[in-house]
Amino acid sequence: MIYRISHVTEYQYSEPVTLAHHLAHLSPRDTDNQIFRRHRLDVFPSPAVAHDRIDAFGNRGSVFIVQEPHRCLTVKANSEVEVLPVPAFEPLLSPSWEQVRDGLPEDLSQQGLSVYQYIFDTALVKCSRELAEYAASSFPADRPLLDGVMDLSHRIFSDFVFDPAATTVSTPLSEVLASRRGVCQDFAHLEIGCLRSLGLAARYVSGYIETEPLPGQVKLHGCDASHAWVSVYCPGQGWVDFDPTNDQQVSGQHITLAWGRDFGDVSPLRGVILGGGQHSLSVGVTVTQVPQQFDQAGNSNGNGFQQMSAQQQQQ
Repeated sequence: MIYRISHVTEYQYSEPVTLAHHLAHLSPRDTDNQIFRRHRLDVFPSPAVAHDRIDAFGNRGSVFIVQEPHRCLTVKANSEVEVLPVPAFEPLLSPSWEQVRDGLPEDLSQQGLSVYQYIFDTALVKCSRELAEYAASSFPADRPLLDGVMDLSHRIFSDFVFDPAATTVSTPLSEVLASRRGVCQDFAHLEIGCLRSLGLAARYVSGYIETEPLPGQVKLHGCDASHAWVSVYCPGQGWVDFDPTNDQQVSGQHITLAWGRDFGDVSPLRGVILGGGQHSLSVGVTVTQVPQQFDQAGNSNGNGFQQMSAQQQQQ
């Protein structure tokens, strides 16, 4: 499946912003089942300084600095990716969760910090006895790891209510656990906290999920949203993704932007400003499938567009 993603962010300020320094994680990454095709980032007012970077987690990021006074900042990201089918797995054939937990120090010598860094506390995900207790019923002795993670995802889906008004970015997991309400970011953090509290490696994944309109209705532009889910490390299978918000293994409808230890590592847009007073924020996301075209030999060329070379782009 080929997807085009439009992600528009707009800040309105009550007072002029005289200097703004921002970091965006809005460019999809290449993965085993996702192929990056193209990306364009437009910022208004135009930045005085802009450059791309790859962070410590391998995510694409864009840094830009706006130096002219402004009361409105608009960031438009347009991307295109090809998402391949996610290979099926048999959760009952995965090693027991205790084997995985006890083997992580050995995996450190083989995988390095790419795995081991995801078992420690972070600013937004702190291990606790309460999280370990909540996870315990999904992880009895000798239960296969991935079977346990599936059960934990299902319990979060069943026990918690999706409520955009219940939390903010800074709401601690203890409050989410007590209120049983939140959004996809909270549910991803909650599951990561449960897994890390058991000594397992889990990371936060940001991205998008294709949504479908109700029967008989037209899909509205900007009606989609950023999404978040969980990836757990399983020896022999690598990182396996689960979506507790929708009670499912991540599928071909999920589009990966970035991953890190928690939301703070992969926030779609964050920055520091001088001035601005009060501000309001609006975000519109649209995820659409691109019809594929085929040549006479039956080979797909995606949407019929051709990638331009650097020289052609300059011309």
